[in-house]
Amino acid sequence: MKDNQVSRLLSLVLRHEPGKIGIVLDNQGWTDIADLLRLANNAGYVFDRDTLFRVVATSDKQRFTISPDGKLIRAAQGHSVQVDLNLPVSQPPARLWHGTAHKNIESILREGLNPGRRQMVHLSSDVDTAKRVGARHGEAIVLIVDTASMYEEGMAFYQAENGVWLVASVPAAYLAVEE
Repeated sequence: MKDNQVSRLLSLVLRHEPGKIGIVLDNQGWTDIADLLRLANNAGYVFDRDTLFRVVATSDKQRFTISPDGKLIRAAQGHSVQVDLNLPVSQPPARLWHGTAHKNIESILREGLNPGRRQMVHLSSDVDTAKRVGARHGEAIVLIVDTASMYEEGMAFYQAENGVWLVASVPAAYLAVEE
């Protein structure tokens, strides 16, 4: 398999459909690398440990985390399956950004940001990243999120291992369109 195919497979099975190849995620989203490789290969997705480690190391979005002992792997964020990443509550910067497609802007400004199929809303630390995220789904719109006010009002923020900020939802009152 090519590296981008391995990355897509990892995103699918570590975030959304572990049953596709028969892996089991623990409560924190970890799975055994040896099991992952064996089950992926048995399902026709042939790659080895060196390829897996290269894909993880070179992922531009750093979507995956390998345990310090090198035996386990998990997705850093973006799960639609129930996991607890066991991240501490963190104080975010005063503002963060969220990229979305232009077609979604009216409902977002009315209803706020909700996680949809995922467990948490994802926020970016910079405008360029938010633009790239939004552009995956059409013409990009970037929203400014007043995270300072949200945090002051007791809303919990978490920062994933790859730097993405996570929050349960963002009420519309905390959003503005980036000009």
